[in-house]
Parts: sequence; structure tokens; C-alpha cells
Amino acid sequence: MQEVTSYNQELINRISPIVEKLFQTNSLYQVKLDKQEMIEMLVNLFGKFSPEEIRAIPENQLTRRIDKILVLEAVSGTLNDLSPEQLAIFDAAVEGK
Repeated sequence: MQEVTSYNQELINRISPIVEKLFQTNSLYQVKLDKQEMIEMLVNLFGKFSPEEIRAIPENQLTRRIDKILVLEAVSGTLNDLSPEQLAIFDAAVEGK
């Protein structure tokens, strides 16, 4: 059990600064996402991999991966935010009308 807690803390220590930096440089994240929730989600996600696998990922690649996940989280559900009129305009544009 101590090993799992230690690994989770290692993930938090590695992921938190990356998320912090990405949030500072992207206003979409600041508006659409909760930073702490994203850190927890990422720790759970990356916790499925072995410590060796995570440690083998260079910092810049891990940052890229986290950024892509945050983009997906930020834009998912965007259509739900549209009014019925906006959704009709979107549907028409997609259909090519």
C-alpha cells in the first residue's frame, strides 16, 4: 500500500507543475476546466501505467500528452453549450447547406 501511495505522490509531483504551466498559458483551460480535477484525472490515468513506463517518458513528451488530453477535456461538451439556434447553424454548416 505504501508503494501505491508513493507512486501516486510521484505522479502528482510530476504532473502538477506541467498542468500549472499549461493552465497559465491557455485561457481556454482556465475557463473550461478545474485544475485540481484535471490533476486528479491525470494521476488516475497515468497511474494505470507502471512507474518505469512513466519515468521513461521525457518531460517534453509528457507535457505534449497532457496538453492534448486537456484540449480534449476542454472542448468536449462544447456543442452542449450552444443555444438551439446556434446548434442549427452548426448543423447546417456541417451538412454543407
